[in-house]
Amino acid sequence: MNLVTVSLGSNINPAQNIRYCLDALSDTFGALQISRVFESEPVGFSDSRNFYNLVVAFHSHWTPGELQTWAKQLEITHGRPSDIAKFTPRALDIDLLTVGNLCGTIDDVTLPRGEITHNAFVLQPMAELLPDQQHPLCGTPYATLWDAFTLGDQRLWPVDFRWRGRWVSQTDQQPCFATARR
Repeated sequence: MNLVTVSLGSNINPAQNIRYCLDALSDTFGALQISRVFESEPVGFSDSRNFYNLVVAFHSHWTPGELQTWAKQLEITHGRPSDIAKFTPRALDIDLLTVGNLCGTIDDVTLPRGEITHNAFVLQPMAELLPDQQHPLCGTPYATLWDAFTLGDQRLWPVDFRWRGRWVSQTDQQPCFATARR
């Protein structure tokens, strides 16, 4: 079994859509490790609606292709057209970040995903959730990558967020990582 990480994002009814996705992930893969939820300004989008973003980790024996197919099907089932333009609002965005220590293009999926080291809305929750875990390509722990990250114009902040009756994220606390089971 590999440790799989995915980033989740939404800027259309984000709280509702993120909860829907967490339910589907938990129902399919079991126990989840969930980062805090961050609100972030859109990067590259002309639409000014902010996103909710987070990182989720779980264990799976599925191949990268199977994971990618499942994620894209969930997006479509939840109202995201398969031919959506790159920088348009979305109810649900699920990106496969890592599958264990796999590197390269496997099943037409490039691992690890480049966004990890380029976007604060991916790297900060990843660094908080798995601080000592090493990036599969460069071997540097995520916390170290975050410490060296230059935020630039990217802005994000934690938000209060509850899922299945428990706090996943609170603005007035240090990072707290929810682990949920079915």
